[in-house]
Amino acid sequence: MKVVIAGAGKVGRAIARELVSNGHAVLLIDKDPQLARPGVVEGASTLLADACEIAALEDAELTQCQVVVAATGDDKVNLVVSLLAKTEYGVPRVVARVNHPKNEWMFDASWGVDVAVSTPRILSALVEEAVSVGDLVRLFTFRQGEANLVEITLSIDSPVVGGRVGDQEWPPDTALVAIVRGPHVITPSQDDPLEVGDELLFVAVPDQEPALQRLLGHA
Repeated sequence: MKVVIAGAGKVGRAIARELVSNGHAVLLIDKDPQLARPGVVEGASTLLADACEIAALEDAELTQCQVVVAATGDDKVNLVVSLLAKTEYGVPRVVARVNHPKNEWMFDASWGVDVAVSTPRILSALVEEAVSVGDLVRLFTFRQGEANLVEITLSIDSPVVGGRVGDQEWPPDTALVAIVRGPHVITPSQDDPLEVGDELLFVAVPDQEPALQRLLGHA
């Protein structure tokens, strides 16, 4: 898979290292000569250019790219890169970094964004997930499908504790995708028990989150 990353700062380089280690072809674009120097990430190519310019994206051969990651520290730049990648080059998957939460509402399909990653929102969700028992916590939003990845840790008074996965009637448009129990990640089956302290991960549409909270935790 060919991935183009706009922005070779710490975030862009970290993503590039991970993708290269997984066997993907990665190109980093940055207008800073120090950040776009050859070899800045071993195994990744670099392009010294402004990713907001059509000429730069032509040089990056975006028509042959499967994924574009807009990972600069400037939300305006990330939106422009996303829009150009999607509308001018038809890149199948565009992932954009959101630097400031107040701008998050703009990172949607109208700007060419398939997946928006807000670091502040993820960090706050992880904090909530670490301290919340019995409360539904939204971890991630899938922009294209308008669904969320949500988590709840079963408390001792959860009405489903002691039952089995197959005994539960989950709300519509809701899927239990994993149970985290101590050091183990369990792919749910109908016969799996539900125990105190289990972390349940669901993909659910926003409208069904209140019903999921009532079913699993405390209202």
